[in-house]
Amino acid sequence: MIPRIIGFYLLSLLTSANCIAQTHWMELSTVGDVCAAFPERMNKLMKDLDLKIPELAQVNDYYNDADLVKACSALLEYYKNNNIASHLRKELPPFSTKTSAKGDSILQDIFRFYALSDKVPRDNSGHLDWAWEGPDSDIEWAWALNRHYPVRELLSIYSDTRNPKYIRYIDHFIKSWVIESLPYPEVKSSTAMWRGLEASFRVKVWSNVFYQFIDTDLISPATQLLILSSLPEHAHYAYNFHGQNNWLTMEMSGLATLATSWPEFKMSTKWLGYTIDQMTESLKGQVYPDGVQTELASHYHTVALHNFLLFNDICERAGKPLPKFYTDQLENMWNYLAWSIRPDGNGVMNNDSDLDFNRPRVLEAAQKYGRTDWEYLASNGDSGIKPEQNSSLIFPWAGQVVSRNNFSESAHWSFFDIGPWGSGHQHSDKLHISLAAYGVDFLVDGGRFAYRGKVADKFSKYARGSLSHNIILVDGKEQSPGPKLAKNAIEENQYKLTDQYDYAWGTAEPFSGIEGSAEHQRTFFYLKDQFWIVIDKIKTDRPRNIEALWHWNPDFEILKNEENTVFTQRKKGNLFIRPLNQANWKVDLVKGQEKPVLQGWYSKLYNKVLKNYTSVYSTEISEEVIIPWLIVPYDTIMPEFSAQIIDQDQEFITIKLTFDSNATYEVSLPLNNTDNIVIDEK
Repeated sequence: MIPRIIGFYLLSLLTSANCIAQTHWMELSTVGDVCAAFPERMNKLMKDLDLKIPELAQVNDYYNDADLVKACSALLEYYKNNNIASHLRKELPPFSTKTSAKGDSILQDIFRFYALSDKVPRDNSGHLDWAWEGPDSDIEWAWALNRHYPVRELLSIYSDTRNPKYIRYIDHFIKSWVIESLPYPEVKSSTAMWRGLEASFRVKVWSNVFYQFIDTDLISPATQLLILSSLPEHAHYAYNFHGQNNWLTMEMSGLATLATSWPEFKMSTKWLGYTIDQMTESLKGQVYPDGVQTELASHYHTVALHNFLLFNDICERAGKPLPKFYTDQLENMWNYLAWSIRPDGNGVMNNDSDLDFNRPRVLEAAQKYGRTDWEYLASNGDSGIKPEQNSSLIFPWAGQVVSRNNFSESAHWSFFDIGPWGSGHQHSDKLHISLAAYGVDFLVDGGRFAYRGKVADKFSKYARGSLSHNIILVDGKEQSPGPKLAKNAIEENQYKLTDQYDYAWGTAEPFSGIEGSAEHQRTFFYLKDQFWIVIDKIKTDRPRNIEALWHWNPDFEILKNEENTVFTQRKKGNLFIRPLNQANWKVDLVKGQEKPVLQGWYSKLYNKVLKNYTSVYSTEISEEVIIPWLIVPYDTIMPEFSAQIIDQDQEFITIKLTFDSNATYEVSLPLNNTDNIVIDEK
């Protein structure tokens, strides 16, 4: 029997080149077609499978008889009739002729990734150019193509239209990718086709395609077998060349999907065990005890959470329970998204984050975990049960203070960053403050803009640096990168949250490229329902130029007056900022500036750029200085007020504020500890 197999294999190798030359790849449809065109791959597929599994006995018999076509046909029959991946198998509704404009555009090879559309060219043999980088020559665009995002979109479109032409395009799309991917390079790569993230995304998409249409002719037997032949290569890449942190979670969830969706591979048990070990250790190292992912980017926190959850679901379906620590940390990660949510339902915009709409996912998690407090937070109190705890919260390992006065849609909300730089996707933005009220953002983070392409070429340095954040520049210099990870939680003397007020302070140093030494200390105080006081203390060994940056919502017109107050002028819901010291301030309202430096730009979504006002306060200082700021939200008419600094030294300040409503507040604040905070309200 063995000589017959060897002879068949050698004959296959000799004839495969002629078969491929004679058969156009688009016409490969049947089991016979693919066995004739790619006999070496089909033979390797058989060797990668555990043919000793009783259910594969028929496949094994045919293969031992050197009948590759019958062996492959029996393999596909096995997948049609077993109950593996039952969650992916669907009873398909009757076909229709309903169409989708977006789907028809994809059928013309026109794809849209990161807000940019382009038509991907084909070569003379009809294969898509899998290295095509889109209109901006951005490899991120090519990576999106190789993640098979169009397949995911067409699956959704088919679900809506039930038109089989969209699935037939998927058949050709995947078939082209597998053939063009040959030979598998077996090395760590950053090419368009072979990189860990793309391999993971493909496997997850392929599992849906393979099982959803296994019992139809919409995905041809040839394509089904090509998928199966490529899976061990994807597993080899994930097992040997995976990354760490967020990349690891995505790549391991892909490998676990592969191992559990196709457990017939000899290595599947080993692959799954490896992913469990890696993911458990990664969760320990990647998520702080307060539930915040160490990159400290809300967007990538959500990405990590999704993949940790996906892995949990994969293991549950496979009957592989995970440690209690794992499931507890998942709940902690959800708790961060719930308690940091803005009143409008969006998440925090920090480090490389977009303005992600988190409300639906938090509400879904609230139902899953039975967390009525999350439901109350995400619904603005429309449902759920009001939390008994303080409306504000600190995440002490992440060093993030989230303040709010209540849970309504018009609530005051702010975010203050006193934590580490982050383990990835970092911005030089320590001590940044974002602020919202009346259901809208007022003071904003600049966003992430883009990683590659024209937008990134122009804005990535601006996005990652200090210029796009609400912080202080010293002699025009930005913050240098700080520690990536927190070794401990924030000290208790750095924050105090009560029912009446929130208080916190932190420091940032050094500044990149300055002469001598300078340190920025910022003290944050929010009197609930009323106002914020921000106190910037600049320690310096010589005279300096100081610039305080405040970035505004791009939808708002921003004005200033002779008292150095910068404010909005909306029909309902406004905010003003005013420095309370007597420095000789120069105040510029900058919007869409390109020279001498970029300033006044905003990006709430990847590759989307808007102009926004930045109020730039600049002054010269000769020595250490303390700069108090008053930030007041108001409805329609800016309140008249008087401010007096009653007492001040290097460690303490007392400010008296009297508003036209005759409300008077005398606030005594230490600059760097929580002792002796006094609020006298009259």
